[in-house]
Amino acid sequence: MEKKQKFITSIRQGYNPKGDSIYLGAGMYVGEVLSEAAVKLPLKTMNRHGLIAGATGTGKSKTLQIIAENLSEKGVPVLLMDVKGDLSGIAKPSDGAEFINERHKLLDFPFKPKGSPVEILSISDQQGIRLRATVSEFGPVLLSRILDLSSAQTGILAIIFKYCDDKHLPLLDLKDLKKIIRYSTEEGKDEFEKDYGRISKASTGAILRKIVSLEQQGADLFFGERSFEVNDLLRKDHDGYGYVNVLRLTDIQDRPKLFSTFMLSLLAEVYTTFPEKGDADKPELVMFIDEAHLIFEEASDALLDQIESIIKLIRSKGVGIYFVTQNPADIPEEVLGQLGLKIQHALRAFTAKDRKAIKLAAENYPLSEFYDTKNILTALGIGEAMISALDEKGRPSPLVATMLRAPMSRMDILSEIELEKLITQSEILPKYNEKVDRESAHEILTKKIEIAEKKEAKEKAEKERKKINKTSSRKSNMESAVLKVLTSATFIRGALGILNKLLK
Repeated sequence: MEKKQKFITSIRQGYNPKGDSIYLGAGMYVGEVLSEAAVKLPLKTMNRHGLIAGATGTGKSKTLQIIAENLSEKGVPVLLMDVKGDLSGIAKPSDGAEFINERHKLLDFPFKPKGSPVEILSISDQQGIRLRATVSEFGPVLLSRILDLSSAQTGILAIIFKYCDDKHLPLLDLKDLKKIIRYSTEEGKDEFEKDYGRISKASTGAILRKIVSLEQQGADLFFGERSFEVNDLLRKDHDGYGYVNVLRLTDIQDRPKLFSTFMLSLLAEVYTTFPEKGDADKPELVMFIDEAHLIFEEASDALLDQIESIIKLIRSKGVGIYFVTQNPADIPEEVLGQLGLKIQHALRAFTAKDRKAIKLAAENYPLSEFYDTKNILTALGIGEAMISALDEKGRPSPLVATMLRAPMSRMDILSEIELEKLITQSEILPKYNEKVDRESAHEILTKKIEIAEKKEAKEKAEKERKKINKTSSRKSNMESAVLKVLTSATFIRGALGILNKLLK
């Protein structure tokens, strides 16, 4: 009994913030749910990033849903990367169920069904508000890291961007970029060599091949206009609830390069756009990246370095990033070390490799006098998790096995009719789904080449005409000379004939 009370006191001290917070559930000790050991997350530390991990079917997505809808209720906008397509139900209130009532009875916490204001976004052909970015906005450095270019190729790309800046050529989509790269070693070869130095055709060919590879993953749909303004992720409804922006990514699971490209673009844009926030009472924006391993799976070392740097710095802008994945090992150690909140659902041990992974996962959590972490990780039920967080002063809170509350919103997806209605009612849909294809580098260079070809053809025709005229002139002069000679000879013959007659 004494140790049980000690456990309750420990959890109250670590998870009972004075400021605004999110109620997650209650601590469990020796199989018992202790409602007086409430587990709450202070809003103040939600920009310190986090991890939600666990085996398939253990409740990761529902935990994500709980945190997201509660952030929305507190006026904090959210961005959800919906890779599996199971998060759209957050827009509608829960239908309720007997097991939900039983769970909340154990927690001694009232259950209230509620939906959140939702925007449906897309970076592909899926329904939703289209998110795009221009090639110019990426710039040569980010683009080089995405394409995994060598230092020489990166230098060439920088020269090409400089040329476009100097000549006022907008680089909007990949079509523009490919056109200017070809132009630099073909029609515009002399122009480039004169002002920027010689560009190797072998290097531009390698860059083009990498761009084509990126296009094959669907990047041509992402690059272009109208560029998405990240401030539109910060919208609130008329009740002051933050919008939950659900980005549908179900069709890019086999295109991790596109996912990494989008994520790097988004994080970089947020970092450069948002002002410094300092020590705020709540975050400006919280992002949840489901199936987070997709970001890191095929990323180059340079790209990983860029992502890691931005994650370290972006919390000063009031932005929290939460990775959702099956195993903490899916996240690079440099990123894992930046995470303030860790929610670990059950892990399953079917092989020796699994047991090794569980041992490593257990070592990522603080030592506890109340739990054998390695063993409890395999014993957790659905909707239960080990939680390690930060208190309001940024200090680690005790590790606690927690029975989580149920989501207030629907634990199922929207129907096609509901989804379509939600999208068509969006206030920002007309802004981003209008097709824009203004004159850019591709069109300008095409016209320039056409004008140059016409000029060249005209000059060639003029040279031919002069050549013909010159030939005709020489022929005419020769004919005149011959005619003179002939005329002279005829005159002489005529004169001699007359003289002969007179002599006779």
